[in-house]
Amino acid sequence: MRNCFVIPIYNHHETIAATVAALLPYQLPLIIVDDGSDMATKQVLAQLAQQHSLIQLLTLAENGGKGAAVSAGLRHALAAGLSHALQIDADGQHDIQDIPAFWQLSAQQPLALISGAPLYDDSMPRSRRIGRHITHFWVHIETLSRDIKDSMLGLRVYPLATTVALLDRVKLGQRMDFDIEIMVRLYWQGVPVQFIPTKVVYPQGGRSHFNLLRDNWLISKMHTRLFFGMLWRAPVLLWRKWSQA
Repeated sequence: MRNCFVIPIYNHHETIAATVAALLPYQLPLIIVDDGSDMATKQVLAQLAQQHSLIQLLTLAENGGKGAAVSAGLRHALAAGLSHALQIDADGQHDIQDIPAFWQLSAQQPLALISGAPLYDDSMPRSRRIGRHITHFWVHIETLSRDIKDSMLGLRVYPLATTVALLDRVKLGQRMDFDIEIMVRLYWQGVPVQFIPTKVVYPQGGRSHFNLLRDNWLISKMHTRLFFGMLWRAPVLLWRKWSQA
């Protein structure tokens, strides 16, 4: 296994240095994708890239969304000869201490998508909690199973060859709909999906880029596409479920 980290970032200049510092001890490439950030973030990223040789900085010309940034990072990682990428956010929400468990499970199941199953505290906004429950409901319908425990957390290890092949074949959502859609579509094509419980916090004063109207509209359209995609895949999904019972 040839591992790396992929970190999408958009205007998180306050937290990225701490995230980088926590990941450097793993001595793995850090592919940071600047998704059209402001000048303050670009300055911090340039300083970090100059200080640490493990950092590979990609800069997108304009803000394309989290999905666009992650996709660019995954493609870059595969082109660089790497086999697995752990996607992690730049805003400090994810528990860095759980990362060894992700790499360990990925080594045991190198063909699988390894994702966090989030354990939230009281810092999670109520609106986001309701939105997650709605998405879980639709994902269970779209996969005809309860195998996917969470499809929205951006802490996961991707098997790069399989994932980039999917990105080349299907046009996925480019914003907050990306994490959900890519997991469902990987599941559809038989990629094992494994989950590790992990704590997630919403830092006080943290900056969220979730746009209530735009992203909920994009997620609604995505669920519509996935629902109709499930219909003609239903016989295969049901056969898989019964054969594993």
